[in-house]
Amino acid sequence: MKIHFIGIGGIGLSGLARYMKAKGHIISGSDIAETKLIKSLREEGIEVFVPQSADNIRNYDLVVYSAVIKPQNEELKEAKKRGIKTLSRREFLPYVLNDKKVLSVCGAHGKSTTSAILASVLPFSDAIIGAESKEFNSNTRYKNSEFLVFEADESDGSFVDSNPFVAVVTNTEPEHMEFYGHDLELFYSHYERFLKTAKVRVANGEDEFIKNLDMDIKRVFLNDVKNIRYELIDDSPKTVFEYKGYEFEVYGFGKHLVLDALLAIECANEIIDIKEIQKNIKNFKGIKKRFDILQKEENFILIDDYGHHPTEIKATLHSARIFAKLNGIDKVVSIWQPHKYSRTIDNLEAFIRCFDESDELVILPVWEAGEEPVEIDFKSLFAEHKPYFADKVKVESKNIMLTKEGETFASFKEGLIIGFGAGDITYQLRGA
Repeated sequence: MKIHFIGIGGIGLSGLARYMKAKGHIISGSDIAETKLIKSLREEGIEVFVPQSADNIRNYDLVVYSAVIKPQNEELKEAKKRGIKTLSRREFLPYVLNDKKVLSVCGAHGKSTTSAILASVLPFSDAIIGAESKEFNSNTRYKNSEFLVFEADESDGSFVDSNPFVAVVTNTEPEHMEFYGHDLELFYSHYERFLKTAKVRVANGEDEFIKNLDMDIKRVFLNDVKNIRYELIDDSPKTVFEYKGYEFEVYGFGKHLVLDALLAIECANEIIDIKEIQKNIKNFKGIKKRFDILQKEENFILIDDYGHHPTEIKATLHSARIFAKLNGIDKVVSIWQPHKYSRTIDNLEAFIRCFDESDELVILPVWEAGEEPVEIDFKSLFAEHKPYFADKVKVESKNIMLTKEGETFASFKEGLIIGFGAGDITYQLRGA
């Protein structure tokens, strides 16, 4: 088939596009701006148009569009005008998933890491995840396997359509509530439906909703783990722990990573034995934009992290503090690009508290993600942190510069500096 993806530059749609190309289909796509991901797609032989235009629509068999694409999008309108079949990402999922034994991972936090660990533990499996694994340098891996590791999306409810053979739930913290009409009952009913659909269920037993769910679930608990410790192994951060009589090591620092690893271990144990899991989990090298170490020199470390919810930021900042200490660094600086006005307002108090382990805080302008601007008095609300307010950051070797109206007004040349956000902060930190 000739399939065109509108919004192919997004991590979710790009994964589906790559996977369908690997299966032998002819793939093209479009987006609104050039990015490194789009460059990678072109290098892989996928034609990508920037910007979007009605002229990009050709004789396609199918047009698939991401959740952010509006009905008035020029390409979508042109495809419908020509009578080409159009499907949302959610409607397209059965084309990808229905003939597979899907190991479907969802949850508010940790699903990308859990999915990537699971893909490393099961090297023979196909994978479509919401981040680029450093092991196979992509968000997609095609092995023509009966098993598919899939990172499911709760932001648009589509995780219930992921055809789970094994359903994995990292946690059920309310998030993306605008999709669910701020109706908690509706929100949780989706998780219950997701779990009921699967033959096997693995979930975080410490989650309040999971605790009270009357269902046959393999629940994992941190209390079942012994001797958690943090080490630098071959200069890489590793969390080492004992579980069921075996010692495991997973890339990164933090108890939240142990929980992610436990979920992957219990899911994989439905397919392979625990000794093989113990060996294969060492293949996991982390994922891009999650505790992604960009620079590491004496007295200076720069890390990029996708964390954009206070729960994620708090856990990752604690890991950063441990990593800094092991490297003989005392100062930790957080650079935060708030993602969406709605998320910031809904979690305001938690955002204020999640930076408590930071010695310095830099706040960048809100990444709007298509939302209308809302006035938020960051200066007063975050006054106790005495934050810097910058328009952008500029990065050189061992030098992070803060700019306002194009002028540098402060810089950091030592310490551990970690950037948080799901907007363009990742490109700023990489000097792109």
